[in-house]
Amino acid sequence: MSRHMEPPELVFAASIRVRVAAPVDLLGGQQGHRRLVPIIGGRVDGPLLVGEVLPVGMDNQILWTPTLTELRAQYALRLDDGALVYVDNAGIRTGEPSAMAALARGEEVDPALVHFRTAPRLSSSSPDWEWLDRTFFIGVGTREPELVRIDLFQVS
Repeated sequence: MSRHMEPPELVFAASIRVRVAAPVDLLGGQQGHRRLVPIIGGRVDGPLLVGEVLPVGMDNQILWTPTLTELRAQYALRLDDGALVYVDNAGIRTGEPSAMAALARGEEVDPALVHFRTAPRLSSSSPDWEWLDRTFFIGVGTREPELVRIDLFQVS
């Protein structure tokens, strides 16, 4: 009996537009080439979440190769009803060397040339938003010169 389960559906939840400051490049080390990117604000808009990205947090990156970056962004949202939401978003960004080099220079790059996927975990102490703790999301990212956009999808 080798029957498989049906794949889950994805439901669009929101777009998170995270404004970022200039990265702090820590160069190489035994744990990889590290870069810290301060989070300075932004917006979240969609059918499930609406609010602001608070100017707190950091995207901690490890550049494993010129074409592969591991990402871990931790920040907070304040939703329109005042609820606070913690976001812990881990992922990868990879692409051809020329596309990744252009991103590193702060240039616009066609999103089709970069594979940018994340697995965000959201949580809130607000009773109205506790369902976030029990929900799995995936994100599809785009890097712009001063902004990171994550389209957030709820996995059904």
